[in-house]
Amino acid sequence: MIKNLLQGEKKVFMTGNEVIAWAAIAAKADIMYGYPITPQNEIMHYWTRMAPKAGKKFLQTEDELSAGFTTIGGVLAGKRAFTGTAGPGNTLMQEPVSMAEMMRLPMVIVIQQRGGPSTATVIYSQQETNLTCYGGNGEGLRVVYSTATHQDLFDYTIKAFNTAWKYRFPTFVLADGYQAKMRESLTMYDPKDRGIDMVPVEPILGKPGVPGIDRSPTHIRNTYNTEEELYDVIMSIAQDYEKFAPEIIEYDEQNINDAEIIIISHGVVSRAAYGAMLELREQGYKVGYFRPITLRPFPAKQLFNRARQAKMLIVVESALGQLAKLVKDAIYGCATPIENLSKPGVGIISEEIVERVKTLLKGGHFNVS
Repeated sequence: MIKNLLQGEKKVFMTGNEVIAWAAIAAKADIMYGYPITPQNEIMHYWTRMAPKAGKKFLQTEDELSAGFTTIGGVLAGKRAFTGTAGPGNTLMQEPVSMAEMMRLPMVIVIQQRGGPSTATVIYSQQETNLTCYGGNGEGLRVVYSTATHQDLFDYTIKAFNTAWKYRFPTFVLADGYQAKMRESLTMYDPKDRGIDMVPVEPILGKPGVPGIDRSPTHIRNTYNTEEELYDVIMSIAQDYEKFAPEIIEYDEQNINDAEIIIISHGVVSRAAYGAMLELREQGYKVGYFRPITLRPFPAKQLFNRARQAKMLIVVESALGQLAKLVKDAIYGCATPIENLSKPGVGIISEEIVERVKTLLKGGHFNVS
């Protein structure tokens, strides 16, 4: 008997991986393809517990490469398909993601970042930012949502399916090992109860009728014969990406209008950054907070406008300059100096950020009123 597992709103307390499985159910996902890798495993575990009750399916593949390509197969068949992985699995997943980018396929991928390079640790990092935003051969024409809370995990997993199917770009939910394993409260809901309509899915291949007679033919390729032919296709995709980017871009900013110092962070680290900003504000420092939610496309214009009004930017991340690279590219031409607090593969707490800001102030790196 198929059940409606999610009715109305419900306050719950659970792990992030469990949240993602529930969000996929709420988004009416049809099937998950996956291969075990820590710290993502429990997404598959929870999904397989719930999927049969909701009439959904799961297929464990032989590796992440296969998981990516079978997800593409599900999408081509008109299924709201998704996968999840981490670390070395994310590396393997980039080949099918590049294929999805070229063929404009609405592939949804959840990443629970772990330490790198290679096997490294199975715990936590923000070291998959570069890989997720620009991995694979191609131009990185994809959507990347960076989540900070369990509520984000639920909300943006649902949104990822709609974004992918509306704009036809591969779409990532970029979380991390801390979010995967820790428990916290959130509100789950049926999207329709909040006026969220799920974008309809349809078969991309295998549609009924005779191509050219009953319907237009479906023509998708990822291989081209000449340089000029490839150029035309890439430029067409890039133009669509730039056209849709303003509709997709999301960010959060707080106490930014009078900020002389802006703390920039993403994902779970932004929780510490927000706390540090509040503490420094209470002590009389004009500190603001800027969090890009979409790392691709990046809120470049918005950050540039804020950065040029400030006296200093401080980029805080659990990686060695991966967010900083995105920031520097976004504000190119802005003379505001940038400082960093980088701890690759290690968590960051608000006290460390407060100390960093005060150290910069004592060192006379810039003048504040």
